[in-house]
Amino acid sequence: MAHLEGKVTLVTGATRGIGKGIAIGLGEAGATVYVTGRSLNNFNSSDVSGSLSETQAAVEEVGGVCIPIQVDHSNDEQVRLLFERIQDEHNGHLDLLVNNAFSGFQALTEAYGQPFWDSEPSLWDAGNNVGLRSHYVSSVFAARMMTKRKSGLICTISSWGGMSYIFGAAYGTGKAACDRLAADMAVELKQHNVTSVSIWPGIVGTENLSRLASQIDEKYASDKNYAMFSDRYNWETPLLTGRVIATLVCDPNVIRRTGRVQIVAELAGQYGLVDQDGNLPVSLRSLRFLLPSVLPILREYSGFIPDIKVPWSLLLLGLLSSPKI
Repeated sequence: MAHLEGKVTLVTGATRGIGKGIAIGLGEAGATVYVTGRSLNNFNSSDVSGSLSETQAAVEEVGGVCIPIQVDHSNDEQVRLLFERIQDEHNGHLDLLVNNAFSGFQALTEAYGQPFWDSEPSLWDAGNNVGLRSHYVSSVFAARMMTKRKSGLICTISSWGGMSYIFGAAYGTGKAACDRLAADMAVELKQHNVTSVSIWPGIVGTENLSRLASQIDEKYASDKNYAMFSDRYNWETPLLTGRVIATLVCDPNVIRRTGRVQIVAELAGQYGLVDQDGNLPVSLRSLRFLLPSVLPILREYSGFIPDIKVPWSLLLLGLLSSPKI
């Protein structure tokens, strides 16, 4: 997979989870990977927060070059200095920005299962300050570099929560806004040959989601609506998103995708990629996922269900008629 030699990339929020997986995927493809986060070192081995030094070690283990920079993405000045450093060290060269930083998982976990009015209004800021606004700020500085070179890719990590109810009103609104941010930036960037896309991973078995799944298992053990957590059905690893983005960076016609939502599992299928274990999870809008999700007894026979993608219009109709909406 070494096809990104000489490419300069930046992944925000890469101390753990999807960000760390993306950094590793870029590293195994030979890129120079800048990674940001608030923790340079992890002094508590039982803490799932992770650290930049751990991500650096993982990227270097697969042959990549990793440059960790401690950044609080709620601080615009720190973000400005980050891009200034990249510009100085690489003569204005930046091929990829991955907007991944997110600080609201703990707040979402604490509020899970309760209506938005029972949470403090600060829940909105916890998920959408670093997680939406910070994506805009990073994109501003990245676009200034990329438009001058008439080349570049901005990937904004979003989720199915932008279309359907997952973690509540604040989370869903933030993800829908991420999708719109990627789309509207694409309109202005296209004339400069810079691509902007929104990336939707599937159910990714990150450290935090695995811990949340265990908590949900205990609380909702008898509720079939939460079965996707109890047996980890069709989960992805963070590395799959990394391999997909690494392939997008070197796609000579990636501009054709600009402004649109890109689903990780579907891109992996198109590019012939596999996950860490050699398997390929299906898209969350595939009949192979949807039918066994509704009828868990079918999971044992999911391989016999056609991998047919449900059109967006029908999927939205079904989601809007759901009692959970």
